Amino acid sequence: QVQLVESGGGSVQAGGSLRLSCAASGYTYSSKCMGWFRQAPGKEREGVAAISTGGGVLYYADSVKGRFTISQDKAKNTVYLQMNSLKPEDAAMYYCGADQRWYGCGLEAAKYAYWGQGTQVTVSS
Repeated sequence: QVQLVESGGGSVQAGGSLRLSCAASGYTYSSKCMGWFRQAPGKEREGVAAISTGGGVLYYADSVKGRFTISQDKAKNTVYLQMNSLKPEDAAMYYCGADQRWYGCGLEAAKYAYWGQGTQVTVSS
């Protein structure tokens, strides 16, 4: 049974930083797509960043390029999202997603089969 457990959300002021973690279990971590997505109230879930855990190919939404960094620790089956220079518009529930694909990961939420429970990020101006 695939499990994704997010942590690291919280409340920060604009310009601050947070690091989210997503620990994966129940499946072979290597050669998979894993990503971070967010959903604000009344909006659709949108892709923020993704990584191909085998080849290390990275994907970023234009809105977070240069501010957010996705990384992984293969030994811990964990993916991270370092978020710097946070803006009020970054506030949302952040979800970790995973999929059996190992290439062409992209940021389309519909293509990810497994999801964590989410962690809330609040950014005050």
